[in-house]
Amino acid sequence: MRSLAVIAALFLVTLIAGCGLLPEQQDETVGWSANKLYTEAKEALNDGAYDKSIKYFEKLESRYPYGRYAQQAQIDIAYAYWKQNEPASAVAACDRFIKLHPNHPNVDYVYYLRGLVNFNEDLGILGQISQQDMTERDPKGARESFDSFRELVTRYPDSKYTPDAILRMKYLVNALASLEVHVARYYMKRTAYVAAVNRAQFALKQYPEAAATEEALFIMVKAYDLMGMNDLRDDAERVMRKNYPNSIYYTRGLERKEPWWKLW
Repeated sequence: MRSLAVIAALFLVTLIAGCGLLPEQQDETVGWSANKLYTEAKEALNDGAYDKSIKYFEKLESRYPYGRYAQQAQIDIAYAYWKQNEPASAVAACDRFIKLHPNHPNVDYVYYLRGLVNFNEDLGILGQISQQDMTERDPKGARESFDSFRELVTRYPDSKYTPDAILRMKYLVNALASLEVHVARYYMKRTAYVAAVNRAQFALKQYPEAAATEEALFIMVKAYDLMGMNDLRDDAERVMRKNYPNSIYYTRGLERKEPWWKLW
């Protein structure tokens, strides 16, 4: 037993001594200036080494919390998170910058970036496999993207990012309207006509300028007809003919005796 204890003690001493001989891992950035840290972080960002760039930006802000380098680092780290496919962290970084520097000369870009984060949000594995488009997914990201772009356009109408934000807003309006119509179409197939009408009406009220409103009106005409609500059907048809006199939904009924909506 004494021999075992001696062996164990010698092993422990050797282990401790060996650990003492190991070189300590040192932080290579110790002593770097704010300019050096920012330059290295920016180079890593440009090279696509997003983890490395984020680490350097964080060290920069921690060591040199005041001044232009720290402020620019807060913007760049939001961009790095976005490129790293970490939308939640990117949005949080944008929100933090806007709160800390509401009058910064580049805050318009941060609003724009916040819109881009949700606009280009990854569909995920299932979306890639099924080739799911934006009109068939959860609209939360699209709505948040729209709100960010709208805030940019409202606050900074002369920003160089505003024209592109407006184009993206138009796309998002059409996408969100198409989503509602997609759901209404689903309810029609399920013979849930009241639910279909409700979704179609929502699309019309929320996105009156979207192209998808043409189909929304058609769904209302069809649903009211199937429910035997003739007055509401006729009202919906009048609105549709006024707004879409050359609608494609009329073409199949031109040479038939039955009303056009019964042919679909």
